[in-house]
Amino acid sequence: MPGMRDRLMYSVYFAPRGTRRMAELGNLIGQRHLNPFDRLIGIVGEAGSGKSLLCKGMFPGLEMTNDDNGVNVRPLPLLSVDEIGFYQPHTYHLDVRFEMGFTQIGVLAQAISDALSRGRRVVVEHFELIRPYLAHNAELLIGVGEEIIVTRPNLFGPEPEDIAEIVFRSIRYRKMAHTAEDLTERQLWPRYKGKYQHSDVRHGFILEFAEKPDIDIAAIQAYVLQRIADDLPVSFHDDEHIMLGEKLHHCTGPRMHVRSTGEIEGFHLLPELHYDPLSEKYLLVGRVGEEEDRAMDLNRLKL
Repeated sequence: MPGMRDRLMYSVYFAPRGTRRMAELGNLIGQRHLNPFDRLIGIVGEAGSGKSLLCKGMFPGLEMTNDDNGVNVRPLPLLSVDEIGFYQPHTYHLDVRFEMGFTQIGVLAQAISDALSRGRRVVVEHFELIRPYLAHNAELLIGVGEEIIVTRPNLFGPEPEDIAEIVFRSIRYRKMAHTAEDLTERQLWPRYKGKYQHSDVRHGFILEFAEKPDIDIAAIQAYVLQRIADDLPVSFHDDEHIMLGEKLHHCTGPRMHVRSTGEIEGFHLLPELHYDPLSEKYLLVGRVGEEEDRAMDLNRLKL
């Protein structure tokens, strides 16, 4: 009898900001969707969208060949799978876009095929680039954009370019939302830094407070709109900070931002705090890219 994983069409998750939340989601996806016998896992998404963090969560301890420590791992371990060794790994990582700077794509495709034929598992980032050179699709296909799409393709798809089209189109909302969230935090930190948690909503963000905060939502919105009008440059500083204009700002997702605040479209805060009786928290909700909706319609399924 086929397992429940074989019946999977699509699962969709919010793509969170921050190293810890993305890695934790990767761990959850691994538990829910990864089959122990899956050999080819394909991941698609823009650079900086969190693909590698997701991989680290799904495969703890996996040697990532595209991070700062992996640049000097030459030759690429995947290229020497045929060299029999007692300590040869079972799972290999490959960032196609990164490795194309060192190795022809046909050679990479052949290395993947050789590894699979030897019973190894290969996790491939930017899978859509190498799919035309492979005989078959990934067994588990994951797209990272504003949302994370998990699917188990069959003979009739979906193909990685189908998933890539969706996530490449949606990533702009995630970038706008994260930058707007950081601008909102700048107004909150004098009184509320460390007193709320982050959550997600479609085309936006949520800040969750255990106690009802005494804040002027209209004033916070006016501040953020002014910073958007100022068109401040936004840039990566280090793994825990960005530059907002000339000011250093702590951020747990420093690579996922627009290039300047002027690129944020349609920002607004819902005009009142919403109380969630299940979590017993007060929610401040920010949105980008759309006109204001009723609060209960924000995550409405749109087919």
